[in-house]
Amino acid sequence: MSMKQTILRYDALFEEQSEGGYTVTVPALQGCISEGDTFEEAKANIAEAIQLYIEDLAADGEKIPEDTTVFIDHIKIATQV
Repeated sequence: MSMKQTILRYDALFEEQSEGGYTVTVPALQGCISEGDTFEEAKANIAEAIQLYIEDLAADGEKIPEDTTVFIDHIKIATQV
């Protein structure tokens, strides 16, 4: 008998840090955060963090949040400060 597999998809927000590296958060999974020295490392680390987050929710019998779509754009303003 085969087990049913569900593919989950989540938006991740990568923020480049001034001291180097990236911090990554997942808006749909409150408190799910990771980091990495490179973008690739940060991406791998957040994938692992998401997996652990989902496993913890399942173990506690909690509902697994669905992805929420996040739109990001650059907003330019002119200011005199």
